[in-house]
Amino acid sequence: MVFVYTPAMFKHSHISWPGVPLALSSAVLFGASTPFAKLLLGNGIGPWLLAGLLYLGSGIGLGLYGSLRRSAGPVSTEAPLRRADIPWLALVILCGGVAGPLLLMLGLTRTPASSAALLLNLEGLATMAIAWVVFRENVDRRLLVGAAAILAGAVVLSWSGGVQPVGWGALFIAGACVAWGIDNNLTRKLSGSDPVQIAAVKGLVAGTVNFALAVASGASLPAVLPLAGAAMIGLLGYGVSLVLFVLALRHLGSARTGAYFSMAPFIGAALAVGMLAEPVSLRLGIAAVLMGIGLWLHLTERHDHEHTHEEMEHEHRHVHDAHHQHAHTDADPPGEPHTHRHKHAPLVHTHPHYPDLHHRHNHGLDSDGHTDTK
Repeated sequence: MVFVYTPAMFKHSHISWPGVPLALSSAVLFGASTPFAKLLLGNGIGPWLLAGLLYLGSGIGLGLYGSLRRSAGPVSTEAPLRRADIPWLALVILCGGVAGPLLLMLGLTRTPASSAALLLNLEGLATMAIAWVVFRENVDRRLLVGAAAILAGAVVLSWSGGVQPVGWGALFIAGACVAWGIDNNLTRKLSGSDPVQIAAVKGLVAGTVNFALAVASGASLPAVLPLAGAAMIGLLGYGVSLVLFVLALRHLGSARTGAYFSMAPFIGAALAVGMLAEPVSLRLGIAAVLMGIGLWLHLTERHDHEHTHEEMEHEHRHVHDAHHQHAHTDADPPGEPHTHRHKHAPLVHTHPHYPDLHHRHNHGLDSDGHTDTK
């Protein structure tokens, strides 16, 4: 049976909620972590050790929260990670939990925090490019123009003049952004599962690996206060931020979540100027304007057309909305929201949407440059 829904059934639908607030909140937490991490690097903590401490703080903090949540009462309504998720999770940890933080810390040792924060806009660009080229997520002209503005800002920011136009610090940070772009796209495949569990496992494994490698290379533990600071920065800027990012992926898909996440560098740059007394240069201002234009183009996108949902079966937290019209058995949990494995019948309808868990369909390009299937 094919269910057909009319636009009137979605007249009160707001596709920006809750995906955009979740993505922007994630961006604020991660962006704020950059200048604070820069401060810690100035207190005798090496980049490799700091990368380990940040993720250990994230993993331990979220692990404790998950344990308290399980002991406090009802079982979480989030779907747990399954055995089939392990290969994807391993790649996520390698790219985003080991390579990304290490490259960022190496970049921070060679780059002012305000410049490094704005260069992190490249993560959104890398996420979008990988989502578009590799995973065939639809990206229209508006998003492409916005991405071009972000790239132009990054080029202005990283130019150091002379024979060598791009410094090593900028290259390290760009490498971190590519690693996180891969991480973000792979995490989308896990976004239906418990985000706290994902972030806790990622933090514990990645943190342990980086910490062990740092100690093996001669690093020693810092004093209690910097150690506690690193743990708190990691919990908020890497742990809670990742939980919010995974939740945003459910609603927005990789490319758009990465685009909204481009807010992070502006938060970091503003804090760096105020906290570290770094100068507000003309180059910094031009880059900020270009990146701001790109972010505005991303935030004002609207995507609406008739589309077809193929039959599919998966497991995630849900309520019985227009996309979840399935029968329950006695073994399924009562109340809403809840999680259980469920099947989606073929469905045709029209409403505003993003490439979330249920809208990963193919698109053509219409005469106005917008992607749809008409």
